[in-house]
Amino acid sequence: MKYTTFSACLPAVLAGLIFLSCQSAQPEAVEDRETVPVEEFIEETAFPVILPEPDEALPVSSFGEIWAYVMAGRESALAPGMPLSDIGYFGAEIDSYGKLTDVPNPHRLRFFPARVHLVVSCGSRALSHFVLAYGSPERRALVADLIEAARTFDGVQIDFELIPQRDGGAFLSFLAELRAGLGDKIFTAALPARTRKISHDVFDYENIKPLVDRILVMAYDEHWSTSKPGPIASLSWCRNVADYALRVIGRDKLIMGIPFYGRAWGHINPSRAYLYSGIEAIINENRIDEIRRENGIPTFDYEAPVAVKVYYEDDYSLSARMELYKSLGVASIGFWRLGQETPAVWNILHLETE
Repeated sequence: MKYTTFSACLPAVLAGLIFLSCQSAQPEAVEDRETVPVEEFIEETAFPVILPEPDEALPVSSFGEIWAYVMAGRESALAPGMPLSDIGYFGAEIDSYGKLTDVPNPHRLRFFPARVHLVVSCGSRALSHFVLAYGSPERRALVADLIEAARTFDGVQIDFELIPQRDGGAFLSFLAELRAGLGDKIFTAALPARTRKISHDVFDYENIKPLVDRILVMAYDEHWSTSKPGPIASLSWCRNVADYALRVIGRDKLIMGIPFYGRAWGHINPSRAYLYSGIEAIINENRIDEIRRENGIPTFDYEAPVAVKVYYEDDYSLSARMELYKSLGVASIGFWRLGQETPAVWNILHLETE
């Protein structure tokens, strides 16, 4: 029955999914956690995962820590009673001069009884190189700003997803310097998914683990907006990611990230620049017979059918993933992000308390 309901509103869902794939320099652009994937980091396997029967009642999944991201300006997505232990408040950024900016006000979340962590993102290789440089005044200022901003938060999470390979050492020393200055604040890092050790990896789990209190493994974007269509995080891939993370990071420091969002792929995308010969081909192939001029510039319209493939997450897939992680010994999970989920997920989650 739930799939019939989803089909009825498919056009609206597709519009929302396609919107999530759009990118800009504003905070909105990071909603779907779009990164620059590297294919050799991904190992696809056919490892079997046991799934419940579709007509079975879904189990309630219990975890010691349940994290979720909240976007600044969308605090209403956080509702009283949600079984969450920690909130990643997204998100502060770094401007073109290396200064910390857009730090959200944690008092907006004071109604919710969870620890609140300041999430700081940097989505540019050039900017990452700039602010991580050893001994630079920009790095010293950024570390000082982060330590000061952390005073009103329970912790800080670093989410630098685009770091040049040559800056791996600088990134580690930056984390060590920040760790030393944060005192008893909870220090976490959001890192991309891995299924094995990679040579010269900027995000090497073994190197980063001693410098932080928690590592949130972003176990999503196995397939992304410009890849071939596929699940955001297939269960077999998630199993391999979790198995490696547990072995290298360990149960006490690991948070397994879980996606709430979906993606849509179309078999054609006409949004691009064309040579004149390409425009002629469009005119001929689509039998365009009406070309207008707007202030002397030729223009025309045409319609073309688009086949769309959609992968998304519902309570069944989320339950299967959570139970998989639980069976492997994962103690903590984290969701990207509140406001994107099916409400049914809150019926199958339980936060373990002492």
